Formats: sequence, C-alpha cells, structure tokens
Amino acid sequence: METMKNKIDFAVVFSVKGANPNGDPLNGNRPRTNYDGLGEISDVCIKRKIRNRLMEMKNDKGEYMYNVFVQSDDNKLDDYPSLRVRAEGELGKDQWKNEKIFREAVCKKWIDVRAFGQVFAYGGEKKGEGVSVGIRGPVSIHSAFSIAPVSVSSIQITKSVSGEGDGTKKASDTMGMKHRVDHGVYVSYGAINPQLASKTWFEDKDAEAIHEALKKLFDNDESSARPGGSMEVIAVIWWKHNCNNGQYSSAVVHRSLDVDLKKEGTDPKKIEEYSIKLKSLSGLEPEIFNPNNVVIERI
Repeated sequence: METMKNKIDFAVVFSVKGANPNGDPLNGNRPRTNYDGLGEISDVCIKRKIRNRLMEMKNDKGEYMYNVFVQSDDNKLDDYPSLRVRAEGELGKDQWKNEKIFREAVCKKWIDVRAFGQVFAYGGEKKGEGVSVGIRGPVSIHSAFSIAPVSVSSIQITKSVSGEGDGTKKASDTMGMKHRVDHGVYVSYGAINPQLASKTWFEDKDAEAIHEALKKLFDNDESSARPGGSMEVIAVIWWKHNCNNGQYSSAVVHRSLDVDLKKEGTDPKKIEEYSIKLKSLSGLEPEIFNPNNVVIERI
C-alpha cells in the first residue's frame, strides 16, 4: 500500500439561503457568527458532512466502499452503541495490546481515522489492558466564514398536538424558536499533508474520495433546519502539487482564491453579486468543480 506522495490544497465555496448551517448550542442554536457579524461553520461540522458522504459511496456492485468510525446516531450503518464498542467489535481486544499493530489496524479499517485522525483512550478491565493512542490525520480543514455579514432571522414555533396521555386533553402549546441565515456565501480551505499521510496509510484514492465528498457536501443533508436546496456547493478548487512539500505554502495557495462582493457595502442576496477570482500560480494548475458555471475570473 503506497501512501499519498503529493501535497494537496483545496477550497470550497458554498451558499446558504434560508437555513441554519451550524447552530451554536451555547446561543440558543442560533447560526454561528463571529464578532464581525460574519457567518461561521465549524470544521467539525464540515467533517461530519464529509463523513456522511463517504458512508454513502458505493462501487459498481452496490457495495459500500468505505468504513467510517465516527458515525452519527441518526446515520449509522451498524448497531454499535458507542465508539469503544465499535472498535472492540471490529478489531477485537488482541490488537489493543500493541500500539503499533493497533494504530495500523484502525487506520486501515476506517477512512476517517486515517484522514482526520482520532484519539483512542479506553480503559480496560485490568491495569494495562486499555488503549491510549492519539492519531494525527493528514487532512486539515478550516472553519468556513461568510464573505459578508449575515442576517439571521428568527421565528417562534408551537406544538399543538397531544403528545401524552390518552389524547382526550389537548397539551399546552410548546413555544420555541427557529433561526435561519437569510443569505450567505461561505468559503472553507483545507490541505492534505503527505508526511502525515505516510503515518496513517492514507492513499491517493482516499484523497480522491475526500475530493468527491466535497463536491457533494450537502447531498442527503436535508433537515428542518436545512431544507432541500438551501445549501449548495458553488465551487471546489483542488490544487495538487508536484512534490511532497508542495511548490507553494498553503497560505500562498489559499490566498490565490479571492471571493468578495462586487460592490462594497451592499447587502448581497445572490451569488451573482460576488466576484470569484483565482490567481495563477506558476506550475500549479488547479482542478475546478463549477457545477453552475459561475464566473470564475482567472488572473
């Protein structure tokens, strides 16, 4: 198994319309914003969506292609009640006794472990029988931020059905709040490090799986907070370097993408009010996924 040899940088541009892309549990589940009023989506949220897309990938025979360790409760492909039980059930306790063997086994078993890393810290029945292994993954993803400050709307919701008893008595209406971002265009950046890939058995085909997952980031992601079509990938820019360390630093590569308002100070409502510019870097030609043929100016 040959691990990935060439550094990769990437960026994802996506839009939000009438949805709560990432609620903040410490702020009444309102969409996350920073002190400048820019919308924010955590890297953990983006990784969750990537994991979900990886779980859906199938081969020509209709078989699932990838195993994912960190599965959400509402989107599981097995019956394990916890991460520890999943690790024990899939690997067996014998492999826990040797850190090197355990590290290789979990990386080769689960794509999200070899991509994002994972901390395995579980006690055993007896002293020395547990495991404490920290794995650092090669795929790093930034939190996404909106280009312009976002407007958050809130509505009050009620429940007017009987949820308890024999149904003869009407339950009191339950009051609650629902929040949404009216419009926003967000950008997230990331990179894949070959040096770390060599430590987790991360291959080129795994990198391509991440690439495909980014293109379909919001497929099958509908919910009450994110109605179908309310979140859409505008573009995925994928820079594959020709060497291990990269021809340019990630900072330089990420700065080559400039997404901004066409008219400063305006309150944008649609993607056409933004300009997307991509600066050319000598010897590094990106692969661009642009499903809606949005204008991307090459400079």
